[in-house]
Amino acid sequence: MKISDRISRVEYAIRDVMLHAREYQKTGKEIMYLNIGDPVAFDFKTPLHIKTALVDALANDNDFYTDSEGWTDLRQSIVGKEKGKKGLDLTPEDVLVTNGVSEGLDMVMGSIVEDGDQILLPGPYYPPYSSYAKFYGGSISEFGIYEDGTPNLDDIKNKISSKSKAICIINPNNPTGEVFSRKSLQSLIDIAAENNLYIICDEIYDEIVFDEEFSGIGSVSRDAPVILLNGFSKTYLMTGLRCGYVCMNNNSRQLDPLRQNIFKLARVRIASNFPVQIAANAALNGSQEHLPIMVQKLKKRRDLVYKRLNEINDLECTKPKGAFYMFPKIDLKNRWKNDLEFVIDLLNSTGVLTVHGSGFGNSGTGHFRIVYLPPEEILEKSMDKIQTFLTKKSV
Repeated sequence: MKISDRISRVEYAIRDVMLHAREYQKTGKEIMYLNIGDPVAFDFKTPLHIKTALVDALANDNDFYTDSEGWTDLRQSIVGKEKGKKGLDLTPEDVLVTNGVSEGLDMVMGSIVEDGDQILLPGPYYPPYSSYAKFYGGSISEFGIYEDGTPNLDDIKNKISSKSKAICIINPNNPTGEVFSRKSLQSLIDIAAENNLYIICDEIYDEIVFDEEFSGIGSVSRDAPVILLNGFSKTYLMTGLRCGYVCMNNNSRQLDPLRQNIFKLARVRIASNFPVQIAANAALNGSQEHLPIMVQKLKKRRDLVYKRLNEINDLECTKPKGAFYMFPKIDLKNRWKNDLEFVIDLLNSTGVLTVHGSGFGNSGTGHFRIVYLPPEEILEKSMDKIQTFLTKKSV
């Protein structure tokens, strides 16, 4: 039976690499998983008050369908965060609760992308942005980022065409951990406004910033057509519970058609998980004391991995300012055809599982991504293995 051509456009390097890991598992040898950004899989656990709210929701039979747009109390709490703390003009009617940010991204791309449309992404970028855009008939154009983390505005302007539909930002960035400044965000807003483009901004790591204060795009949005994506997986350690949301700038009349139509997709899929929405509401309104503890632990691990990687010949790495990823560049020389072959060889030789940089777009070619979520002893052991592996390959 024939399947649709569009499904061939979908790739997700972070989980696709697990196919190689499953083969390695058959050897019975240990695998050190540095590929998936799931803090709960390591020693970062969901705060007790969030778990209690989830259990109580089930105990009180609050597991029926709720509103397709999202539970009213949670939508109001999201306004409190994104408007009250970060400056994006919102009402609850501008908020759509989704089963994770990925579903929200799917709904947004499905609502705005038509055949031939161009989506501009920072290179490198988080793979689902490319996959969803291509699935709906669009194409991707990467714009450059300077070494200091600022976007190359001239590059963006040169790549905008009559088919351009949106500029996407992941801030802090996955896979590099780069954080856009308020000035950079303002420049991107200005370019979008001049060219009648949507701005789609993913701020899932907004609380995981190490060396400077985070500026949300809402603080500079004014009346621009800003679509904000955020969720609870990373900062509130709710990865497997799957809860995210889409926010549409209330000041932008350009977003009225989207505001009036995207909720159709929410109704078709019935509703987001109600008990999880109750837990998410508890996350926003309950204790935040886990956040500085988590950030401090991650900063320590970032510094450890950054130091170790830059001590290894054939590797160079920029220190990330947020999230929990490192994106070192590997000197392939004549040892590997590409970064995917390097990642597979590293896995089969050491049991250390990373992700090939080319899976994050053309700008990621020659790199690989490391997640520095595991405890220090695992990170040290992994770095030892990478160093020994590259030393042997250099002989």
